[in-house]
Amino acid sequence: MEKLLILGAGGYGRTVAEAVSGRFEVAFLDDASPLAKAPCEKYAQFLNEYAFAYPAFGDNVLRAHWLQRLKAAGFRLPVIRHIQSFVSPSAVLAPGSVVLAMACVGTGSVVEEGAIVNIGAILDHDCVLGACAHLAPGAVVKAGNRVPAQAKIDSGCVLARVPVAGKGNGVHV
Repeated sequence: MEKLLILGAGGYGRTVAEAVSGRFEVAFLDDASPLAKAPCEKYAQFLNEYAFAYPAFGDNVLRAHWLQRLKAAGFRLPVIRHIQSFVSPSAVLAPGSVVLAMACVGTGSVVEEGAIVNIGAILDHDCVLGACAHLAPGAVVKAGNRVPAQAKIDSGCVLARVPVAGKGNGVHV
């Protein structure tokens, strides 16, 4: 079984650990948690033991910073997909992306590096969720949208459908 080092042992870190249960052996780094093997800054000393690492920080800018540090150190970024999520076979999940339980990623959509589709969020067809962007629980991004890198779409927000070139006139029936 592959080993995954998760930076951050708080709620999001534990949620990520649950999403990879049975596929990765998990250990945490954190600056204050009793669950942690060491503080986050000690990440490099675990490179020989852990092939994969993921920074489970809700702050999009901080997550982007740590993704770059982990890659530069030689860690691989996993695709984290909860078994109870739906991802279309034609969707693309980049390394370091996360799709949590009850979330949906539709046909032809792309979830870029470090982006999060949180619990119950919907990324409709032909969308792009930019690098280190975050769809909060229950957010809905309708067809054809591009969410910019490091943006956050909060819980309960619905982004209106954008006409998709070559896919009709953009009117829902």
